Amino acid sequence: MLPFRSSAALALSAMLVAASGAARADDAAEVKQLLRTGQTTEASAKLDQFLAAKPKDPQLRFLKGVLLTESGQTAEAIDIFVALTVDYPELAEPYNNLAVIYAGQGRYDKARVALEAAIRGNPNYATAYENLGDVYARLAAQAYARGQQLDPGNAELAPKLARLQTLFTLKPVAAQAAASAASAATAKNPS
Repeated sequence: MLPFRSSAALALSAMLVAASGAARADDAAEVKQLLRTGQTTEASAKLDQFLAAKPKDPQLRFLKGVLLTESGQTAEAIDIFVALTVDYPELAEPYNNLAVIYAGQGRYDKARVALEAAIRGNPNYATAYENLGDVYARLAAQAYARGQQLDPGNAELAPKLARLQTLFTLKPVAAQAAASAASAATAKNPS
């Protein structure tokens, strides 16, 4: 499966920080530190406390969406990211994370629309372009598979679909290199 990349809670853009202000950035930093150390329950409690005082803060709301996504509460995360896109349409990250959720649900057309909005908001957002490419690859695979269902005798569809399916199952190059290096080290120094 192609890995869709979300905007991580620990790497928010300068635009989010600027929109939320310095004092609020301290609140977000506290929550991010708790998340870094694996204290998810504490992070969630702090985040709820900060959001009660500052319910419109975009950075805190974004963090809440990320936390909900990571805990499998995608419907609630979608609500938060959609609300952020309404309140702060210039921010690309909520659109990107919304697209990641949609893609994970197989809703590639909705993911495409969200990613195009992310790119309009930030034309230099490389992650959104990467995710958009992944979405287009999934849409192409769906189209080829449907074409093959409708015309099983079309010999040109099967190789195209096979190439895309291979793309979906390939490991990232860095992971392959690390696995090869680990195998080579084990072969040289068996335990």
